[in-house]
Amino acid sequence: MPGIDACLQEAMDLPGARGAAVVDWTSGLALGTAGESPNGDHEATAAETAELARAAAEYPAFAPDAPGGGVAGGADDGLPADKGSAADKRPSAEGRSGTAGSDAPDGPPVEDLILTTRTGYHILCFVETTFDSSVFLHLWLDRDTGNLALARLRLRQLAARLVLA
Repeated sequence: MPGIDACLQEAMDLPGARGAAVVDWTSGLALGTAGESPNGDHEATAAETAELARAAAEYPAFAPDAPGGGVAGGADDGLPADKGSAADKRPSAEGRSGTAGSDAPDGPPVEDLILTTRTGYHILCFVETTFDSSVFLHLWLDRDTGNLALARLRLRQLAARLVLA
């Protein structure tokens, strides 16, 4: 099981990798970085990507709880109001899953995000931990030389093996 530095090195070994970081999305701090940063400052990049990760993890439009894309307990889903509102079932800012007894799966509310720019891809892969899951891997991949599918699969594997001790 790799630690942060080994994980970042494995991410940088991917074809087309330009930079990588492990970021805490609640604080916006980089826990570790490798390679280049898109704007030349790893800490600023960590804070900016944390905002994106936080938005995806906190808004129910990006991580609906009910099968079929709706949020359980909403006004138009046909469920009685006493089954809980969307706010009751939505993951908290700390990344915990829904309320006790809900059918929502455990783990991060979003698996990953892919942002495409003219020159590259930014992949944010959420890390599931035994404690507060508020960490993600960020990989900056060159659009011409990188393999997006391979990078996404490898980041998922790295996230599953990452040791944050």
